[in-house]
Amino acid sequence: MVLSHDTQRFQLPGPLTAAERANLSGVVGGLTNEQIARARGRSVRTVANQLAALYRRFGVRSRLEAIALFSGAQPAQEQKRR
Repeated sequence: MVLSHDTQRFQLPGPLTAAERANLSGVVGGLTNEQIARARGRSVRTVANQLAALYRRFGVRSRLEAIALFSGAQPAQEQKRR
């Protein structure tokens, strides 16, 4: 999937907690759940559960969608071949 930059800024529906910001920062930075957990002093399971709840809250279905959404990029639509 190719990413293209979105010209509009994404508006969050509400404030993020410190844990949500830390987890999202790690995801957008390309860290694994294990790396995020180690950096935050939490279990991998805690980070995974917090990210799953955050994904549901914002309607994203994958880590890639979360990265695209929170980094200001949008997945480019694939062109159909004729």
